[in-house]
Amino acid sequence: MTSLPLLAHGHEDDLVAFRHGQPITAWQFLANVRRLAAAFPPGGHVLNACADRYHFAAGLAAALLADKVSLLPPTLTPEMVRQVQAFAPDVFCLSDQPQSVALPRLVWADVMTPSSPNPANENGGPWDIPHIPASRTASIMFTSGSTGAPVAHRKSWGSLVRSARAEAHSLGLLDGRRHSIVATVPPQHMFGFESTVLLPLQSGAVLGAAHPFYPADICAALAAAARPRMLVTTPVHLKALLASGLDIPPIDLLLSATAALPLQLALDAEARLQAPLLEIYGSTETGQIATRRLSQGKAWALFPDVRLSIAQGQAWASGGHVEQATPLADEIESLSDSSFLLHGRTADLVNIAGKRSSLGYLNHQLHAVPGVLDGAFFMPDDSGDDKVVRLMAFVVAPGLTAPTLLAALRERIDAIFIPRPLVLVDAMPRNSTGKLPREALQALAREHLRKRAPMHSDTTFVIAADHPAFAGHFPGAPIVPGVLLLDAAVHAIQQSQAAAQTCQISTAKFLSPVGPGETLTISCRPGAGNTHFEIRSGARKVATGTLVLPPSP
Repeated sequence: MTSLPLLAHGHEDDLVAFRHGQPITAWQFLANVRRLAAAFPPGGHVLNACADRYHFAAGLAAALLADKVSLLPPTLTPEMVRQVQAFAPDVFCLSDQPQSVALPRLVWADVMTPSSPNPANENGGPWDIPHIPASRTASIMFTSGSTGAPVAHRKSWGSLVRSARAEAHSLGLLDGRRHSIVATVPPQHMFGFESTVLLPLQSGAVLGAAHPFYPADICAALAAAARPRMLVTTPVHLKALLASGLDIPPIDLLLSATAALPLQLALDAEARLQAPLLEIYGSTETGQIATRRLSQGKAWALFPDVRLSIAQGQAWASGGHVEQATPLADEIESLSDSSFLLHGRTADLVNIAGKRSSLGYLNHQLHAVPGVLDGAFFMPDDSGDDKVVRLMAFVVAPGLTAPTLLAALRERIDAIFIPRPLVLVDAMPRNSTGKLPREALQALAREHLRKRAPMHSDTTFVIAADHPAFAGHFPGAPIVPGVLLLDAAVHAIQQSQAAAQTCQISTAKFLSPVGPGETLTISCRPGAGNTHFEIRSGARKVATGTLVLPPSP
């Protein structure tokens, strides 16, 4: 049976990690791992919720020694935890900070107290690196499917090791130097798991335990790490770091993933930091499979032995650490056996009135508008009723107004893809890896529509017989003018919004004449950036239409 080492560090005094300014040797790491493994309760699954990257790495290694599988869900929401527990009823949670997770818990600090028992070989035992069977399931990564149920993707120890070694080769970390790795991404997600935990363990690099988020914290973590040092980050964190104006310690290599990297940001980062900026491409299903340096071209270079094939418009990855052919959720253009172009996610394609674009392209144009700090287009789900589903956009742009932004977008994208509405927000709901989960954007959309929704759906009114409009409309046969009905609809919307907003008439139909003194009822139904109205006289429908509301300030 093939087995692979837990560590690539060849000597017990080699540095494995640095934590709070203190170096941790390979011997110390394995001592912690053995103590933790001995303390694990029965059961075959552990949910590793440790926030400290070193604690997480030791927990992963301890699970391997104890023949347990590490479960790594995308979130720790109560519902996600319930579903993970349904998947593995024997799961317990390893944590290093207070958690509200409704699972049996093992706390790092309780295991590592001086009074806790030590494994017999922890002190003075022979130096040996454990080897793990390559075929053993080491971790299960979870993604949320279209139904919201977690989808499990098993990762063998062999595939994880091969992936980490291929990444180390592609990034040039096997040059004989001991690289320090500082990261702004958490270890539980695929990018952080591979590039900030497995990569240092399998390349002989030094793992940084911290999880800095703010620019000042990133600078402090970099300053504490020995050179050569690599920063593993996201476009969001990188953009904030460059905009901070802080004195950034020298960086020898930058690595980015989780979102599309704008070319200008890549150029600015390399010019400012005097270091190459590489990107990682991959997925939870395949793991990382390619790298590129955007400043030198758009093509991606595949990891050694990984291959792509195109069948009926679907791209598939196989070979190397990808143990079985796996479909990719992206539009791929193959250039050669070892390179390809990425044209966006298949799910991001937008087709409106026969014209196609992608959310990635639209977001790129949005971010290119001067003054835009962050933002994203969003296509709501089709509700199945007769309402037209329209693109929305949420934007962080202090100092800019929605009309100004819309005018700038009209210069960049086809008018049919102009968002209706464009909503200005203080911050985007990005997660810890810098991604914008669709669920978070859906929540933003619901909140926007809630604010737009009329407080009173029905309004009753009467056009009195002595209204001056009847004098000319029409003498002897008075009929309520359509403009009065529209004015009543606008007034009803303004009242429900508690603000004097102007409205633009999108459509209006007058279906039945209305006489003076009739009791009329207006029903309003909010939509994405507009309000549909219907006016009735008793059971008789007399007018319908749509009024477009102004973009949110």
